[in-house]
Amino acid sequence: MFSSLSEKLQDVFKKLRGKGKLTEKDIKEAMKEVKLALLEADVNYKVVKDFINTVTQKAVGEEVLESLTPAQQVIKIVYDEMVNLLGGSDTKLAFSPSGFSIYMLVGLQGSGKTTTAGKLAGLLKRQGKNPLLVACDIYRPAAIKQLEIVAQKVGVKCFADYNSKDAVKIAKEGIEFAKASRCDVAIVDTAGRLHINQELMDELVAIKNAIKPTEILLVLDAMTGQDAVNVAAAFNEQLGIDGIIMTKLDGDTRGGAALSVKAITGKPIKFAGVGEKMEDLEAFHPDRMASRILGMGDILTLIEKAQEAIDQKKAEELEKKLRSMQFTLEDFLDQLKQIKKMGPLSQIISMIPGVKLKGDVDFDAGEKELKKIEAIINSMTKEERQDPSIINSSRKRRIAMGSGTTVQDVNRLLRQFEDMKRMMKQFSNPSFAKKGKFKFPFM
Repeated sequence: MFSSLSEKLQDVFKKLRGKGKLTEKDIKEAMKEVKLALLEADVNYKVVKDFINTVTQKAVGEEVLESLTPAQQVIKIVYDEMVNLLGGSDTKLAFSPSGFSIYMLVGLQGSGKTTTAGKLAGLLKRQGKNPLLVACDIYRPAAIKQLEIVAQKVGVKCFADYNSKDAVKIAKEGIEFAKASRCDVAIVDTAGRLHINQELMDELVAIKNAIKPTEILLVLDAMTGQDAVNVAAAFNEQLGIDGIIMTKLDGDTRGGAALSVKAITGKPIKFAGVGEKMEDLEAFHPDRMASRILGMGDILTLIEKAQEAIDQKKAEELEKKLRSMQFTLEDFLDQLKQIKKMGPLSQIISMIPGVKLKGDVDFDAGEKELKKIEAIINSMTKEERQDPSIINSSRKRRIAMGSGTTVQDVNRLLRQFEDMKRMMKQFSNPSFAKKGKFKFPFM
């Protein structure tokens, strides 16, 4: 996420840190590089110009230049301004005081509205709500069926009418059905359309007037950069949107749309789509996103993901096993599955403060290695997982064949597992802390 922009900005700040005392010329040169990085990231020109002027004005102050850590202070100013650019504070989804909330999802074709409707329903369900999806995309073939499938995946109801070609009527009937079904949230999935198609835009206005949504959420594809910002401005002008859901943010290396849209439309990004799974929709936090872009990690999101993915009871049992040296390959497999639930490796590592991701890091190879380890352990019998010492040459050949790997791969895993157990034994030895030198296995 934003890896290209993040890498360029981190290089600029590295140069600043290396200078010790800064001059006005140093700051202006650094800001030129920041400006170039933002423009290359497809951030709106006016937004970049205002951002650079504000940061330069604050950074060229006597207080910053005369301080003991001027580079850190400049980075702090850039961070603060970037948080403002991304929306300032968190903007949560508004719920109706009546107890029944309606969210209307709008946007271009292909922006990911239908999947996002399912993800939003799943997110609200996990928060204790009882949502219903309303299928109002009457133009795209199979759109209604797709919404029914995503509703099934997240375990919510879906209202659809295959025979009607009146989106306004379907929306109204869907809302009545949601109320009759004692749902407290209705999410209306409208058809994708170009903002220049007046007839279809008028249909959205008619739906809005008919169902009076609590919020209208514009679903935008982050990968479309400046086009997404122009679309947001047009939809806001004609419809009056309340917030934005930015999809495909995990694949956006530049960040131009996310960094420009609030400044241009005045509307906040409320959610971000960060993957293909139905759970991959996150609340958008401007401060955490700015932290990620500047290479400071996002430890709060990492903790939240760990809390969602890791079973507390299993974690406590594992701790006991580690302390008593009873950790088995079965436990290791269990840990791998829990880590996978947290998301792709690239996302997890990008949230760790201080870790600088270069463009040439091959995360796919890391994911493949984890899958290989999982396949090898899955090909073992329960006894072999409990006691790897019984795995002789014949068993290794069988495991390799079963997992589609080689005997060398099996040997490497067993060797790494033994290394890890030795390391755990060292940790449990109080005198180890005084030695202070070790090497992690599996790395």
